Amino acid sequence: MQEPRLTPEIVLRAYAEGLFPMAETRHDSTLYWISPDSRGVIPLDGLHVSRRLARTVRSDRFKVTADRAFPAIIAACAAPAEGREQTWINHDIERLYLELFARGSAHSLECWLDDRLVGGLYGVELGGAFFGESMFSSERDASKVALAHLVARLRAGGYRLLDAQFITEHLTQFGAEEIARSTYLERLSDALACSASDFYRLPAYAPGEAVLQAISQAS
Repeated sequence: MQEPRLTPEIVLRAYAEGLFPMAETRHDSTLYWISPDSRGVIPLDGLHVSRRLARTVRSDRFKVTADRAFPAIIAACAAPAEGREQTWINHDIERLYLELFARGSAHSLECWLDDRLVGGLYGVELGGAFFGESMFSSERDASKVALAHLVARLRAGGYRLLDAQFITEHLTQFGAEEIARSTYLERLSDALACSASDFYRLPAYAPGEAVLQAISQAS
């Protein structure tokens, strides 16, 4: 008997319970629901931006847009890269998140250099929570700039939680922290109760100076 086809509604219900889907490899058709004992989060009021990164953001070397190239972003995140021959984004996950994007429940940020897509990230929103899924970069600092833009957008839009799933060395430099599952679920419940969040409180293209101002504003 064929297993029921996963739908965006099922995925969103899973996120609301603290779960997220992953596959072992790009070509593995099996999805696993993950709820780690320790969860990575990035405090929206405590993002650490180094002076060098702040200069890069302020310079607008990369033009950063929102939701301009979601399919290209998820395809780039799913593609093999140096030091990452396999990814957890299989074809079913790619399909599901494209459907979530079509209904306005997923978003991307894109970094452009001379009209080339050189970095970015994507994730899912639910209430006042944003679940960061994956990022990529083919130019130095592109994904870091995208993350700074994301935090600015979430702060401006009234979000309460940025879920990073797992902590990596790349994320710890921004102040990401690990919290227990029980603490995460409490914060998630608080964020889901927020219905006034707005991903477009900042314009689809926001200059770097406005992004740094949004990050540094007092809560």
